[in-house]
Amino acid sequence: MIEFRNVTKLYGQSAPALENVNLKIESGEFVFIIGESGAGKTTLTKLLLREEKTSSGDIYVDGKRLRRLNFFTLPYYRRKIGFVFQDFRLFEKMTVYENVAFAMRAVGQSRRAIAKKVPLILRVVELEDKRDRFPSALSGGEQQRVALARALANNPKYIIADEPTGNIDPQRSLEIMEMLLKIREMNKTVIVVTHEKALVERFGQRVITISKGHVVSDTGKSS
Repeated sequence: MIEFRNVTKLYGQSAPALENVNLKIESGEFVFIIGESGAGKTTLTKLLLREEKTSSGDIYVDGKRLRRLNFFTLPYYRRKIGFVFQDFRLFEKMTVYENVAFAMRAVGQSRRAIAKKVPLILRVVELEDKRDRFPSALSGGEQQRVALARALANNPKYIIADEPTGNIDPQRSLEIMEMLLKIREMNKTVIVVTHEKALVERFGQRVITISKGHVVSDTGKSS
């Protein structure tokens, strides 16, 4: 479970990026976080990744207080999270297979484990037939699916997707969202940060709306 308790984040003397935020996301939920540019969505994800610390208040993930994570424990915490970037961030000189395998090598998985798991992950995102292609030979939607596969590589508990449909066309956007819903069924907690209200409304999941650093609405738990 993820819990924000009275979380405020300040940057210098400007208005708070987040102010007195309280929310809970239960294990296994699918949640959209929406808001206009500058609402505080990016700050929220940075706090969850512990790239930033709260100015006041606390965030707990599976009972662990993020503020207390240190240099040695932080990498293990981050393995719980698979992060999907808007701009894909693939290695252009690596194939689809190699991009996913790289994430597994980075945490010390064996060659045997990598050889076994990567094809299974590529099957989940429906890219098993593209394993030997380079990113430049893929469509935007396919590149985003590679990014999603890489996020899944180390079997994280949480998937956070930051504007995952921002750089792809509407049809591919639907495919990515449907894939994220399927991944949720793999006992994952999925958090999608977006500004695309029409897409959000189509899928009927829990929606948390942030405006000017405050949670202004929460539709409640997803089914």
